[in-house]
Amino acid sequence: MIEMRKITAVLPAQLVEAAMETSGVGLTETLREALRDYNHHAASRKLLGLRGKVKFDLDWRELRGKDDDE
Repeated sequence: MIEMRKITAVLPAQLVEAAMETSGVGLTETLREALRDYNHHAASRKLLGLRGKVKFDLDWRELRGKDDDE
């Protein structure tokens, strides 16, 4: 089971209402979705920061174990 935390946060009411209206769900699910999105974007930025720094010797066919002859 996922460990949960109950928190108290002071947030701008208009921001919360707009987010809930956009998501179409309640406060808790809106905040969960926002945190998932934030983590996704942070990971994406981190990966983009590696652009050009990681060299691969394999192409996609080799990674999948397929040859051009098949």
